[in-house]
Amino acid sequence: MNKSHLLIAAYACLLAVANSTPHAAAVSGQGTWETTLQPRDLDGNKSTIEAYYDTDLNITWLADANYTGTAMDWTTANSWAEGLYGNSGWRLPYTNPVNGTTYNYYGSPYNGTSDRGFNISAPGTMYAGSTGSEMAHLFHNTLGDIGYCGPSNSTEFTCNGWQPGYGLTNSGPFSNIQSYFYWSATMFAPSTDGAWLFGFHDGEQTTGGTGIDFTFYAWAVHDGDVGTAIAPRFMPWLPLLLE
Repeated sequence: MNKSHLLIAAYACLLAVANSTPHAAAVSGQGTWETTLQPRDLDGNKSTIEAYYDTDLNITWLADANYTGTAMDWTTANSWAEGLYGNSGWRLPYTNPVNGTTYNYYGSPYNGTSDRGFNISAPGTMYAGSTGSEMAHLFHNTLGDIGYCGPSNSTEFTCNGWQPGYGLTNSGPFSNIQSYFYWSATMFAPSTDGAWLFGFHDGEQTTGGTGIDFTFYAWAVHDGDVGTAIAPRFMPWLPLLLE
C-alpha cells in the first residue's frame, strides 16, 4: 500500500469511528464520497462538521441523516427542513425523472429504467449516474451501496435473486443514516396524496401517502455550497505511519 492509499485508509478509519451507526460505517474506496463530499461548518465552530457539500449534485447534505431523531409524516418533515439553522433554502431531497425529462411510473422494475423501482442511477444501468433522484445518486454512486436486485442479472420486471452485500453497507462521512425509507420533497404526480420515498435498506425508490398515518425519516439538503469549508483534520501521529 503506498503512502497516499495509507493516508486515505487512515482517514476513513477515523470517520468510521466518529460517524458509525448500527447499520454501516465509512468504507474507504467504495463509491466516490472521499472526493465528492466536502465538510462544511454551519454553526461557527470549526471543530465540528454539520454538513457536506456534494460536488456531483451541487447540494449540501446535513451531516446527521437523522437529526430529528424520529420518523415524521411528510408535511411535518418538510416544515422541519425549511426551518433549519434559521435559513431559507433547506429542503428534503428531490426526486426528478431518472431520464432527465419525463417520469416513468411503471411499478417496481428492477433494471433502473423506471422511476419507481430498483437500481435507479446505479452503475451498469441505462441511466447510470443520473442526478434526477438525489437520494438514489447518493446511495448508488456517492456511497457505492447496492440494491436488493442486481441490474446485471435482472430484467425490467424480474429480479433474479438478491445481491450479496445489498443495502446500506457504507455511510461515508455521514452519521445516523437509517436503514429504512426517507421522504422526498417531490409529490408523486399520479396521486393527490402521495410523495416519493427512497429506501436506504434495499435501494428501492417508491411512494408513500402524505397523511399523518405515514411516517418515515427525513434528511435535509440545501441547494449549492453552504457553510464554511473545513480543511481535513488528521491526527498528529498520522505522518509517522507514512515514514
